[in-house]
Amino acid sequence: MEGLRELYRDLCGEYPVEVIALQASGSHRKYFRLNGKRVLMGVVGTCFEENRAFLTLDSHFRSRGINAPEVLAVSGDGMRYVQEDLGDTLLFDAIALGRECGHYSDEERALLRKVISKLPDIQFACREGFDWNVCYPEPAFDGRMVSFDLNYFKYCFLKATGLEFDEVRLQDDFDALQKDLTADLGDTFMYRDFQARNVMIKDGEPWFIDFQGGRKGPVWYDLASFVWQARSRYPDELRKELEDSYIAALRKYVPDLDEEAFAQNYRLFVLFRTLQVLGAYGFRGYFEKKPHFLGSVPFAIDNLRKLLRTPFVRYPYLNEVLTKLTGMSQFYQIAEDKRLEVSIFSFSYKKGIPADTSGNGGGYVFDCRSINNPGKYDYYRNFTGMDPEVIKFLEDDGEMTRFMEHVYAIVDPHVARFIERKFTHLQVCFGCTGGQHRSVYGAEHLAAHLSAKFDVKIVLRHRELDIEKLF
Repeated sequence: MEGLRELYRDLCGEYPVEVIALQASGSHRKYFRLNGKRVLMGVVGTCFEENRAFLTLDSHFRSRGINAPEVLAVSGDGMRYVQEDLGDTLLFDAIALGRECGHYSDEERALLRKVISKLPDIQFACREGFDWNVCYPEPAFDGRMVSFDLNYFKYCFLKATGLEFDEVRLQDDFDALQKDLTADLGDTFMYRDFQARNVMIKDGEPWFIDFQGGRKGPVWYDLASFVWQARSRYPDELRKELEDSYIAALRKYVPDLDEEAFAQNYRLFVLFRTLQVLGAYGFRGYFEKKPHFLGSVPFAIDNLRKLLRTPFVRYPYLNEVLTKLTGMSQFYQIAEDKRLEVSIFSFSYKKGIPADTSGNGGGYVFDCRSINNPGKYDYYRNFTGMDPEVIKFLEDDGEMTRFMEHVYAIVDPHVARFIERKFTHLQVCFGCTGGQHRSVYGAEHLAAHLSAKFDVKIVLRHRELDIEKLF
């Protein structure tokens, strides 16, 4: 932290007046907004090689006219750097309404086409004058990476489902798939995680971030990652729009593109990426016990069903296993569930009110700070609003119970009307001083109340406790 403050001072002539920690990304890197004379972003990495990869790629991309954040200062040890602030709008948030209901507006479609049309520029930017050896953790996509990801799917997802299969026969088809996936690796850049959370929108234009895990690899991987992202719920015609937009942009670099051969390779990478994603969902959900990821499984399984409409004849046993997998009852919650989703948060006012990422806005924020706070007493400080000790404390004098009766009287009619009007999302937040006791109690009890009374999807998030539950 202090190192970032020093970098900021060297740039601006004074220390930042405020340093705000931002939500963590998928890696261990930490991000901070530095407010003061200028608003900048500070990044602290845990791996020198990963930081070096990002800084080198960032400089290279910018020299090729690609929208990547400008790095303004780097610490002597290469572990910290300060870059321009691109704002707060992720592509993921900009298309939230379409993602939630499965229907994308003309504006959302145009933005998606704009983003995917930029992908070939990124992929072909490193063909000249770039040292692939700087990439981290590997310089190139290869057979080992394919093998790792296929085994990730097998051990972290497939085995966890309880589906019986012949491991030897499956491995034979894995070997054949690996051979086909690595037959034409090309000399282009593979972003590795080209998806809506890694694109920011600034002044209507896409800017690209978090490409530090990229390496040399085939173009189909990134296209598959973006167009077949499980949670995006792109309709078939929108997928076709995005693929056509990409191919039109690709012809700048490959004017004599063989579209039939391209489509064949692309389909293999869609299959591979889908299996990889299921492996990740399985690991996060089954082994790390994070229900949000298991909630994404039906979307990925539905993608798999669409792929299997045309069998993968070169991998007959894999095709057979996947067909059985997609028919398992626990995965037959089709991703077209259009029930109202109620997002319920507990939070600390010290860290700000949770943002509404659905695109709808509105909803409710209930301030619990008028209620007697158990956090004032040492005995309760290691408990939360889910523990019997805190529940008894809050209910003994009836104050919290009366508060919740008023909450129910306000929220219930709202939920009923939203169901009637076929709305897709409502957000309700409970805030208190620390986000541990009163707000947690309120969020838990509203979730249980609504679950018992209405046929709605409920996602309960205790933000400061890093707990998520699905009802």
